[in-house]
Amino acid sequence: MLSPTAIAKPLHFFPASAGGASPLAQLLAKNLRGDVLFDSASRGRYSTDASIYQITPIGVVVPRDQADVLRALEIARDQNVAVLSRGAGTSQCGQTVGDALIIDNSKWLCNVIAFDANAMTITVEPGMVLDHLNAWLKPHGLWFPVDVSTSAQCTIGGMTGNNSCGSRSIEYGNMVHNVLSVDAVLADGTQANFGSLNTPVSGTRLQNIVSSLQTIATRERTELAERIPKVLRRVAGYNIDLFDCQNPRAYTDDGVANLAHLLVGSEGTLAYSRQITLKLCPLPVHKVLGVVNFQSFYKAMDSAQHIVTLKPTAVELVDRTMIELALSNPAFRPVVEKALLGQPAAILLVEFAGEDHAALVPRLLLPLHPRQEARGPDRLRALPHHLRTGRVAQGHRRHHHRQATQWPGGRGAGDLCR
Repeated sequence: MLSPTAIAKPLHFFPASAGGASPLAQLLAKNLRGDVLFDSASRGRYSTDASIYQITPIGVVVPRDQADVLRALEIARDQNVAVLSRGAGTSQCGQTVGDALIIDNSKWLCNVIAFDANAMTITVEPGMVLDHLNAWLKPHGLWFPVDVSTSAQCTIGGMTGNNSCGSRSIEYGNMVHNVLSVDAVLADGTQANFGSLNTPVSGTRLQNIVSSLQTIATRERTELAERIPKVLRRVAGYNIDLFDCQNPRAYTDDGVANLAHLLVGSEGTLAYSRQITLKLCPLPVHKVLGVVNFQSFYKAMDSAQHIVTLKPTAVELVDRTMIELALSNPAFRPVVEKALLGQPAAILLVEFAGEDHAALVPRLLLPLHPRQEARGPDRLRALPHHLRTGRVAQGHRRHHHRQATQWPGGRGAGDLCR
C-alpha cells in the first residue's frame, strides 16, 4: 500500500523570476524592493478571497514600504493598468479580486506611524491586522472597538474600505464613525489628507473635490434625505451624505464634515489609503453577558429590536447551525452547554459593559429566583410583555453569576462575568 505522502506531496510556491515575464512585471521588479508575483501559481492564489468569486489578476505586488507603493502606483498609472488594494481577503462579495494589479498590504505595511494616548488616537498603515493593533494598545488601556469576527486576519485598510461594523457597533459605531483621517493617493498621483473640514483643505486637487461634493450636497439635498436608507451600516454606495448625515448615528462628534468618510466604504475605488488615523476607546473595565435561548429563529430576530432598547454594548444572533458547530468542537462544547437550555433554535448574546460591575448585573433585567417575587417584576419592568419570565434557575461560581430564565418567546440564560 502506498503511503499518503507518496500519493500527495505538499506544494511549495516560489516567485517566478522576472526573466521571460511581461514588460509590466519586469518594470515593477526593476523598481520595487518588495515582491513582484506574476507567475501562474501566485496569480491563482490571489484570484480568490472569502467570497464565491474568482478572477485572475494581472499580477501581484507586495510592497516593502511606502516608497514601493508610490512607485507601483506610478508605474500602473503610466501603463494604464487598474490597481486593486488588498488586505486579508476576508471580503465575502468579491471586493478583493479583479482583473487588476493587486497591491497586497498585509505583509509589510503593518506599522504604527503615530500614537497619542492622551488624545486616544493612532495612525497605522493599511496592512495592520486588527488583533495585532489591539494587542499593541492593550498595555495602554485602550482598544479599537470595531471588533469584527475576522479580527485575527482582517486589516485596518480593508475594514476602512468595507466600512466594517462588528458586534459592538450599536455602542461604538462602524468604521465611518471611528476613522478620523486618511492619507491617500488619488488616481492621478496626488497625495492628499482626507480629514475634518475643521482644518483648511490644502492642495488644488482636494479643494476642487470638496467644492464638487458641496455642490452635489446642496443640489441634491432633498433627494439624498429621501433616498438614503436610515441604517447604521450602509455600503451600497458612497457616503455622499457627509455634509448632511443620514446615518442614525452622527458621523462626527462635532458635527463638522470629515472627508475621510467619503473613502470609508468606497472599497478602494476612489483612492489608495496609505495611512489611516483612528479614534480609540478605553478598554471596558467590566462586562456582563446574557444568553437568551429561543424556540424559533423568528422569535430571536423579533426580540432583538426590544433588547437593543436596553442599551447593551452588543447583541449577537447565533442560529442552530452555529450552535451545532460549536458543540461539535471539544474546546467550545463545555462553555456552550452552560449557556443552553434544552435545544434552542437560536440564541441572542446580550452584553453590557461599564466601570461598575455591581451596576451592570441588574441591567440584564432577569429575575434571580421564583421565590424572589418582589425583585423579579422590578427587574423585568423595562422588557416588553412577551419577553417576561416564568421559570427561573440559578447558580453561583467564584467571580461568576449564572442565571437562566424561561421566557414565553424562548428561554434565557445569563453568564455574568467580571
